Amino acid sequence: MPQLTTRDNVHLLSLGSDENRFTLDWLTRMEAALDAIEAQPAPLVAFGEGKFFSNGLDLDWVLAHPDELPAYTARVQAVFARVLTLGAPTAVAINGHAFGAGAMLAMAFDWRVMREDRGFFCFPEVDIQIPFTVGMAALIQAKLTPRAAVDSMTTGRRFGGLDALSAGIVDGVAAEGALEAAALAHVAPLAGKSSTTLAAIKSTMYADVVRALAQG
Repeated sequence: MPQLTTRDNVHLLSLGSDENRFTLDWLTRMEAALDAIEAQPAPLVAFGEGKFFSNGLDLDWVLAHPDELPAYTARVQAVFARVLTLGAPTAVAINGHAFGAGAMLAMAFDWRVMREDRGFFCFPEVDIQIPFTVGMAALIQAKLTPRAAVDSMTTGRRFGGLDALSAGIVDGVAAEGALEAAALAHVAPLAGKSSTTLAAIKSTMYADVVRALAQG
């Protein structure tokens, strides 16, 4: 489950130590963490613990509750929008597998650093026959080049750290023990930026994405 701590005026957000799927309880904890960050803005580094960064949607729950899918999707996309426009510098340390909506969550951060020797980054939607929503596609395409978007969104390809760096999906790679520090290096020097101004800038930059995500 997501857990927020603060160290040296930097927020550290652990997504959890299992597959970190977006269960209802997971979403509640994530929303509470974002509330706390918005109340006391500071640079943010998020990470998973163990084998996974996040495997995204709770597909078992979705299959068992099809009537609740629209509300569930809207809630997930609202989290993406909040991270995307957060009034703080944000970076994510991708410690392991990031699949589907888990990879989309990583896209919502300002910077991404991935472990160089373990884990895959993948949008498997074409293989599991779940098309992207308009909002999800807009989020990914806002962060990737057209070439990288096609290569990642239409193939189901699994990118290792070095491949993801070469494609421009992530901004850096690091060994396991250096991953958090590498992510921190992107945001710590930006402490003290106006949270109000930063949120306004991001909201303007990604206005079309936020509108698309709000469609649910």
